Amino acid sequence: MADPKETITIENVVASTGIGQELDLQSVAMDLEGADYDPEQFPGLVYRTTDPKSAALIFRSGKIVCTGANSVDAVHESLALVFDELRALQIPIGDPEITVQNIVTSADLGESLNLNAIAIGLGLEHIEYEPEQFPGLVYRLDEPDVVALLFGSGKLVVTGGTSPDDAAAAVDVIVDELEALGLLG
Repeated sequence: MADPKETITIENVVASTGIGQELDLQSVAMDLEGADYDPEQFPGLVYRTTDPKSAALIFRSGKIVCTGANSVDAVHESLALVFDELRALQIPIGDPEITVQNIVTSADLGESLNLNAIAIGLGLEHIEYEPEQFPGLVYRLDEPDVVALLFGSGKLVVTGGTSPDDAAAAVDVIVDELEALGLLG
């Protein structure tokens, strides 16, 4: 069996930062080319970057959430672009700290899974499995502190990590536990 860790793909990185001052979003939206601001629909201004691809959600409080990037580096590059655009509007910005809040990854265990057997084997304290409601099994790991969604196809999604290493650690834990139960390999 190929190492499932080699199939890990980062799907989305969410990070937050702040510029330490309130913003007049209506004014920023008028001056910032490509910005979307419709306070009736969403309280923040949405500014999309194309290279790297992401969306920055800029709030009146000066808080900024960046989502849609496919790496931690891409988040930093995207936010650097946003900071540069805001500086170009004469908004003074220092060097804001960027905090990765969530990394969503996908991986493939390389074989079909019997989710009913897994739900029983792993025990109900860490598992949610209601196939009538959702086709995946929700597995809350303690270490690393992430949530994994396992699907019958053998594919899985890991969310809640703050480092790409969290996904690799989660895949290791899941593979070890499923092999110990005789449900993998």
